[in-house]
Order: sequence, then C-alpha cells, then structure tokens
Amino acid sequence: MFSLFYGLWKHLFSKTEFRVLILGIDKAGKTTLLEKLKSFHSNLEGLPPDRIVPTVGLNIGRIEASNAKLVFWDLGGQIGLRTIWEKYYEEAHAIVYVIDAASPSTFEDSKSALERVLRHEDLHGAPLLILANKQDLPGAVSAEELARYLDLKKLNERLYMFEAVSAYDGMGITSSVDWLVDVMERTKRTEILRIRAGAAGRI
Repeated sequence: MFSLFYGLWKHLFSKTEFRVLILGIDKAGKTTLLEKLKSFHSNLEGLPPDRIVPTVGLNIGRIEASNAKLVFWDLGGQIGLRTIWEKYYEEAHAIVYVIDAASPSTFEDSKSALERVLRHEDLHGAPLLILANKQDLPGAVSAEELARYLDLKKLNERLYMFEAVSAYDGMGITSSVDWLVDVMERTKRTEILRIRAGAAGRI
C-alpha cells in the first residue's frame, strides 16, 4: 500500500525535467538571456549584462518554471564553435534560437545557421522558440517582421513560436518559457526521450 501511495505522490508532485538548447550566432544575447532566466526563476542572481563575456563552449543554467525543471544549454555561436552544437541535439527536448533583432546585417547568417539546425535528423520534432531579442534597442524589428524575413520552410512540421523579447530588461521572457514548457509536455519527442531514458536506466 505504501508503494502505491508513494507512486501516486511521486507522479503528482515530481517535476518533469526538460533539456533545452539555447542557440544562435555570436552576440545574439544568448548568455544574457540565460542569466535573466536564472534571475527570474531561481534564487540565483544572474550576471549583470556588463559582466557577460562571449561563450566559448557551454554554459549551463537550471531553473524551475511552470511546475517543471529546465536545464538550459547555452552554446557558443562563433562560426568555429557551431560544429559542437550537434553533439547536444539528440538529448534536447526543445530549441531556443536567439536573434539580435536590432542587427539586420546579421539576419542572413542567423537564418543560414538556423536552417542547418532544423535539417538535422537528431532534432526531429523538437519544438522551436525563435526570440527576436534586443527589443530594448532602437530599430529592433518585430517578431512578425523577423518571421517574414526568415521565411523558414517546413516549420509546420514542428511546434514553433516567434516572440519579441529583451534579455536585457526581461520583456517577453516569462511568457516565452511558459509556452515552451507547455509544448514540451505534449510533444511526441518528449515521450520518445522519456522512453529512451527509461530503457537506458534498465541496462
């Protein structure tokens, strides 16, 4: 009887853990986003923007939001570092792709890098959240304008959303995370990763 109640308690109160990639070319604001997420959703105070340096390799952040645990993998976006992105694809539940919406000169590079990400078979079915970042800066394009520019093909095959945010002041971040948790909880990819993890645990 105890095991029955314990199993029910664990089901009701344990929090699902999701692993989320934060990708984008360099200077898009990925690490600033991660630090803001940490300051919003954990007891840790994120680094102030003026102390953040370009990521070389990987930053990891853990938060709890919408009754779920999220592990964010923030990967460096310089050209020479993008080759390591795919090492993390297989275990990721979702992708957050950050674009500097105030820097139109970088849009083509951002689009090209994102298209390569979406073509990779290890990310099949992973929900995609595209953030038009740096809305606090003058001249930043809207999420709608960015979506028209990117004109990404075959996005109808996965759950996705474009959102205007500012990693600097936090605009739009909370609602973006809420959307991400909601879609991860009901995607087939999450179920596949859960089954795979269970099988690995029995080996």
